[in-house]
Amino acid sequence: MKKTAVITGVTGQDGFYLSQFLLRKGYKVAGLLPLNRQHNLNKLGSLVERIQICTINLQNPDDLLGVIDTLRPTEIYNLAAPSFVPASWDDPLGTLDLVTGTATRLLKSVRDLKLASRFYQASSSEMFGNVTESPQDENTPFRPRNPYGAAKLHAHWSMSHHRERYDLFACSGILYNHESPLRPPQFVTRKVTLAAASIKLGFSDYLKVGNLDAKRDWGFAGDYVDAMWRMLQSDRPEDYVIGTGQLRTVRELVSLAFGAVDLDWEKYVVVEESLFRPDEHFQLAANTHKAKVNLNWTPQVTFNQMIETMVLTDLKRLKNGEINHWDGLQH
Repeated sequence: MKKTAVITGVTGQDGFYLSQFLLRKGYKVAGLLPLNRQHNLNKLGSLVERIQICTINLQNPDDLLGVIDTLRPTEIYNLAAPSFVPASWDDPLGTLDLVTGTATRLLKSVRDLKLASRFYQASSSEMFGNVTESPQDENTPFRPRNPYGAAKLHAHWSMSHHRERYDLFACSGILYNHESPLRPPQFVTRKVTLAAASIKLGFSDYLKVGNLDAKRDWGFAGDYVDAMWRMLQSDRPEDYVIGTGQLRTVRELVSLAFGAVDLDWEKYVVVEESLFRPDEHFQLAANTHKAKVNLNWTPQVTFNQMIETMVLTDLKRLKNGEINHWDGLQH
């Protein structure tokens, strides 16, 4: 009998890679999609024909209970969240409800229905925030510095409380930045790779960036969904830090991206102080020892490989007219 997986946030980057991964594993995949997200279905491409889409109001506990009761999932992956961290300042209450509310309502559905569903909560390195130690592991204190990180932490603790109080198989992956060609252009990785391709083709003249010394622990999204799945196959539910453990600067990112199309980045990149993040984290790096030992998980795609793939994919898209050159590059 096929296993059934339910995914919230199915039209996002991670939702795409996780759906693809689970389909290869022989799962039946159902994505829960809010009414106001129907326009995002095109992001799934041909996958939309291979998974079940359930249109639902994630804020309505009765709707969630009903769909979980109908699907009786083997596994639930809660990826629902705003994709862009800085935007959480514009709607902190909406962020809190989407992240924490969805997690809590899903967990309650599993409990009320007395299901044996295994539950994955997408936590974030943003929960660590203003760290006093680097790298971070599962025992590092949480000190979030933005509404997104605070909401993720609330959901993380809600998951933990359900695991301890109700003996649910629930766990979280504390994921560091993970990228792919599916990242929207407001993320610095995709902004840079798209700019390099656009400038190479003569569509744009230069790129404005923020702090070149800002550092991130960047990995490939396809590797990280593998870690999510491995967590739910374990004998016991535990939380895991997932990342590469390597800090890269924006300067390295820019150099690699422009180098992939044989351009000297210093001729095209302009530093704009207005793009600096006030809550910048310079030392958010993952200690993934636990994941390596318990899950036999290590990232497979290198930073260089990922950035080169993203640049070449954007180059191909622009050449084929699949996307227009992004006029936001100079704003």
